[in-house]
Amino acid sequence: MPQVPSPSPSKVENVKNAPAAPAAPAAPVNPAWQAAQYVKFEDERTRPVRDLVAAIPELPERAHARVVDIGCGPGNSTEVLAARYPHAEVLGLDSSGDMIDAARSRLPQFRFEVADIATWQAGPFDVVLANAVLQWLPDHETLYPRLVACLAPGGSLAVQTPDNLDEPAHRLMREVAADARWADRLKGVERTARHDAMFYYPLLRALCSRIDIWRTTYHHPLAGGTPAVVEWFKGSALRPFLARLDEGEREAFLARYTDEIAKAYPALADGTVLLPFPRLFVVATR
Repeated sequence: MPQVPSPSPSKVENVKNAPAAPAAPAAPVNPAWQAAQYVKFEDERTRPVRDLVAAIPELPERAHARVVDIGCGPGNSTEVLAARYPHAEVLGLDSSGDMIDAARSRLPQFRFEVADIATWQAGPFDVVLANAVLQWLPDHETLYPRLVACLAPGGSLAVQTPDNLDEPAHRLMREVAADARWADRLKGVERTARHDAMFYYPLLRALCSRIDIWRTTYHHPLAGGTPAVVEWFKGSALRPFLARLDEGEREAFLARYTDEIAKAYPALADGTVLLPFPRLFVVATR
C-alpha cells in the first residue's frame, strides 16, 4: 500500500436496509499499514481485482511476458494476476514492509520488493496492475501517463480505484474529523482529489490504442453489523486519520464514528449490514 500520512461488472440495484440499534465502538488500532487488518475482508476486497484482471486483453505473443502489481498489499491481487498469466514473470511492489512480508509468505515463488510507487518507473511490462492504490496518490494527469510509459507495445495498464468519497462512510469520516478535539491536526487528511471517466478517457486515449472504463457498485454483506463496517475502513480509509491521533483520541474518534455508522448503515433483520461500495475501473492498452 502507499504511504499514509505519518503523525503527522454489472450494476447492482440499491437494497433497502432494516433499522437496528447502534453497536459498541470498535477497538483502537495501530496506525501503520497492517496486512492482518487489511485481509479481514479479503474475499470482498479481492472480488474487484478479479473483475479487473478478467477484462485485460490477451497479451501479444512474446517469448517472455512480464507483469507487475504495484501496491500489491498482502499479495491477494498478485495471486489473481499470476493466475491469469501463469507463465509470466511476476513482480509485486508495495511501500509497506509488513505488506511485502505477508506477500512473500503467501507467494514465495514470486519476487516482491518495497518501493514507493509515487516515483517508481521501470519496464517494459506487459501488464501494470494497480488495484485500489492510485487513489492515495496525487497528480493523476502525470501519474497515469508515467505508468503507461512502463508498458511494452500491446501491454495494458489495469487500474481499480474506490469511487466512494460521497458515500456515508467517507462523509462521516470528514464530519468526525471536524470535531474541535482534533480538527486542527486532521484538516485536509482525507483524500479529496477524485476524477471520473471523462478525465481518464481523453488523458489515456492520446497514449493508448484501446481504453475500457466502467463503474460498478458492489454491495458487500457484512455479517458483523456496524463494527464490521468500521473494521473494514480501519484497514483502509480511516488509517490517515488514526495515524495523527494518540491512543486515547483514536478511541474517542472511533467511538463517535461507530455511533454515526450505526445510523447510516442500519442492519438487516439477521444483523447483516449491506455496504455499498462504488469502484471505477480503467484498462488502457498501449
